[in-house]
Amino acid sequence: MNPARRAALALSLGLLAALPAAAQNGYPSKPIRVVVPFAAGSTTDIIARAITDKMGASLGQQLIVDNRGGASGTIGQALVAQAAPDGYTILLHSSSHTVSPWTFAKLPFDTVSDFAGITPIASLANVMVISPQKNIRSLPELLAAARAKPGSFNFASAGQGSATHLNAEKFKLAAKIEATNIPFKGSAEAVTEVLGGRVDYYFSPISPVIGQIKEGQLLALAVGSPKRSAALPDVPTTAEAGVPGSEFNFWIGMMVPAKTPRDIVQRLHDEVVKALASPEVKDRFAKLGADAWTLQPEQFDAYIKDEIASNARLVKAAGLSPQ
Repeated sequence: MNPARRAALALSLGLLAALPAAAQNGYPSKPIRVVVPFAAGSTTDIIARAITDKMGASLGQQLIVDNRGGASGTIGQALVAQAAPDGYTILLHSSSHTVSPWTFAKLPFDTVSDFAGITPIASLANVMVISPQKNIRSLPELLAAARAKPGSFNFASAGQGSATHLNAEKFKLAAKIEATNIPFKGSAEAVTEVLGGRVDYYFSPISPVIGQIKEGQLLALAVGSPKRSAALPDVPTTAEAGVPGSEFNFWIGMMVPAKTPRDIVQRLHDEVVKALASPEVKDRFAKLGADAWTLQPEQFDAYIKDEIASNARLVKAAGLSPQ
């Protein structure tokens, strides 16, 4: 081999060695399925489509959103837990992922050992909404009414053990009021019942209700997050409105089956970070009231373990029984 060809071969080998293993192996070589364990049009679904469109363009393969709603997200969780750990099946879930171990008596998967975290994608505020026909204009007014007639109030949730349910339970405990959970199959039904005045209030993700809030069909009393939402800057947090200790961090994140090669996990993490930096995704998130949020995969795994433990304490304090 002449010196020129030898040098060219050495350069090619050096460039190949510098590539991640996933790239060397041609990943991804086919479309990737992204399982969203909630109905189309839910906040998790909207976030999924915003981020996967951008990731697909960068990866050179389509990311196909597969909505598998039901059983507070556990149907979709089970599907991904049992999938091949090859990077072609992804779970895009919410905080409900860390609640299911305590609200279901038996699950066909282990929330920690059957999944590997890629990264959280966004943190979002849930907003406490109520119909104007209830004649309650502020959170202090609601608290006064609930305390005057203990047990007379109820609240909607997008299913037993959902993030909307746990947000309401944490608020109820911190506020020291009595209220009954009325679970629905998803946010759409919950919002409909609150709009009609048949259910008193709902800690809703912002995106499904922001239109009704702006039109005056719903009143926003407070947000359940640790800080105010940029989408509703004039709405106080529940802590600011007089209920300290009621803060709830609602997040959406991405996971894969355990034993997925670490180089693929890291590649997907890096693609999420890249997508979140794009002007299109930033603009979409701003309209949804979502704050981009990422962690390294190992940090996300640790965060999930910690939150599972804290949710165990919340579920016990709320007196919730596993289904």
